[in-house]
Amino acid sequence: MIFDIDKETMPREELETLQLKRLKQLCERVYANVPFYTNKFKELGITPDDINSLSDLKKLPFTEKQDLRNHYPYGLFAVSRENIVRIHSSSGTTGKATVVGYTKRDIANWAGMMARSFAMAGLTPEDCIHNAYGYGLFTGGLGAHYGAEALGATILPVSGGGTRRQVMLLKDFGSTAICCTPSYALFLHETGKEMGIDFRELPLKVGIFGAEPWTEAMRREIEDKLSIKALDIYGLSEIMGPGVAMECAEAQDGLHIMEDHFLPEIINPETGEPAKPGEVGELVITTLTKEGIPLIRYRTRDLTRINYTPCRCGRTLARMQRVTGRSDDMLIIRGVNVFPSQIESILIETEGVSPHYLLEIHREGNLDILTVKVEIAGTSFSDAIKNLQSLERKIQRNIKEFLGVTACIKLVEPKSIERSVGKAKRILDLRNQNQ
Repeated sequence: MIFDIDKETMPREELETLQLKRLKQLCERVYANVPFYTNKFKELGITPDDINSLSDLKKLPFTEKQDLRNHYPYGLFAVSRENIVRIHSSSGTTGKATVVGYTKRDIANWAGMMARSFAMAGLTPEDCIHNAYGYGLFTGGLGAHYGAEALGATILPVSGGGTRRQVMLLKDFGSTAICCTPSYALFLHETGKEMGIDFRELPLKVGIFGAEPWTEAMRREIEDKLSIKALDIYGLSEIMGPGVAMECAEAQDGLHIMEDHFLPEIINPETGEPAKPGEVGELVITTLTKEGIPLIRYRTRDLTRINYTPCRCGRTLARMQRVTGRSDDMLIIRGVNVFPSQIESILIETEGVSPHYLLEIHREGNLDILTVKVEIAGTSFSDAIKNLQSLERKIQRNIKEFLGVTACIKLVEPKSIERSVGKAKRILDLRNQNQ
């Protein structure tokens, strides 16, 4: 099922004409209404009249998350506060919160994009969606909620937390789809197993997972343990929320970007220059239709590549590869670039350990030390010490072979690493504490 067949199957030439029209309108709007962008344009010596083709996008300034924080709370809004019908915000754990405002039309567009996303997952008005994304200032819960209603499906606004209760609701209410983080899906399965509930016997048929990077190996594990199709959804609160891009059930080969609303590009994260076609780099997004807080060339810090080949599902929207990591989450260990997702891939392929892990980095003298704490699978905990030591050496050898970095491996008891109902915490950087 294609929810918006006209927009989702639009010929590339026609789509690019629409994008250019909306890009020019966006530039005129922010130049007139957002002093931040007015000043940025003047600093670069450009005006909206200088944008006459999509290739002119590179003339425009980047927008960083820090810009939103510097203009907290409403400094980047393009409309008066009276025209804002909803506000979402990040947690602000690493600084001031980023605040995003939505007009009535923004909310309607967002709901439509989420309805498209659910349709890409094969869902119809006959389905019941268990929504375990958090409600509140976080965009996930309400974004999925309004999208399900726009599709005409039944939505269960469960939100996060209460894991045992969530398992019971999945069993009792007969949901056919679930929205949550991929790590929480595995935690639900783990909890269900403790409760004597076999997820393979539930009506669940598909999971829409996002909010954190995950791997193909984790996808296979989720699909095997829950007996569902596991699909990736992408979004970020600064741009809109979930529904910026979504994987289709037919291909499971990249996430369709809602290109009539967002203009994507890939850049080299170090130089800011456009990446070569098909090259992995940092995703940059320009919001073409946002009214409340339109953003030009927003640097997401997410690493991916874009494929413009039409998909076998019939959609012509470009597809972004699953996010492999973040340019600002990259660990540099003795000169080697390491992403948590790379280590996760190795751990999931290793028999005897679970997908629950924590990367600790500390400094001894002038050297950075990486310790990988990973839970032993329940059936392996009673193994002889020599067998566990052999497993540690195997993991260490694989990390060294594939990533070129030596890590200390510490096997820990099952369920000893803290679980999260939201984004899983994968990194504990202790280097500043050692100085």
